[in-house]
Amino acid sequence: MEKMQILFPEPQLHRLRSMARRQDRPVSELVRAAVDTWLAMHEFDPEVAPEGPPVYSCGELLTPASSLRDAAYEDSALP
Repeated sequence: MEKMQILFPEPQLHRLRSMARRQDRPVSELVRAAVDTWLAMHEFDPEVAPEGPPVYSCGELLTPASSLRDAAYEDSALP
């Protein structure tokens, strides 16, 4: 385990300390538990992640982002 210094706004620190006292646990334990929860909620799942560039829906037309970028920079697209 590594030591880290984190600065909290006073109201947040007050709430953390109050909760720690009520639960008879150290603030550091509460912070680690909160970080674990946050990380679990935001975990990257490569099975769910899309591969390749995003596809944008334009009605029934699906256009890859690279095509939109190319069209935006074509001289013929200018009026």
